[in-house]
Amino acid sequence: MSTGAAKRVVVFDYGFGNIRSAERALARVGADVEVTRDYDTAMNADGVLVPGVGAFSACMTGLKEARGDWVVGRRLAGGRPVLGICVGMQILFTRGIEHGVEAEGLDEWPGTVGPLKADVVPHMGWNTVEAPEDSRLFAGLDAGARYYFVHSYAVRDWELETGNPHIRAPKVTWATHGEPFVAAVENGPLWATQFHPEKSGDAGAQLLTNWLGTL
Repeated sequence: MSTGAAKRVVVFDYGFGNIRSAERALARVGADVEVTRDYDTAMNADGVLVPGVGAFSACMTGLKEARGDWVVGRRLAGGRPVLGICVGMQILFTRGIEHGVEAEGLDEWPGTVGPLKADVVPHMGWNTVEAPEDSRLFAGLDAGARYYFVHSYAVRDWELETGNPHIRAPKVTWATHGEPFVAAVENGPLWATQFHPEKSGDAGAQLLTNWLGTL
């Protein structure tokens, strides 16, 4: 693909998530977007966005039925970018526990998605985040920028420790609603956000632009 050409991005359609709003948000920032669950199309795209809304276990079931687990695993094995959003981020962890029921995730990162401990749940609305200074995902964004969250479950502990100074540690962004939780992760070709960049106005558009710039 020639320099300057629009990046080809697949919004992976496995039946869960804000498919059309994600498609529109990516198109607005210049991506050539296709909504599909076609395996070959997803594998050959410059980037794949995995959305997610609803229950962890239901999203995992739908993803596996659409071979999305293979898409994510094989793209990452080849260093090909994947972006997870909301429950599309949560299913990247080892497991999710909702209403006492445990479901297996994709296990790209160790950790458990559990209920947020806060006076008001779900966490619905705008919130700030605490991003690492060298974050590429949040590059050009003010520390006071706000992002749109809708969730009752989150990862409260980051468990991945490389222990190897030659391996670049993931960049983890935090937010607080009742307690601190993981709001975003940058880990090689795998990036993810708990909030919805497609619903986060100018800040979300800049974030998606930053992601496209890495493809």
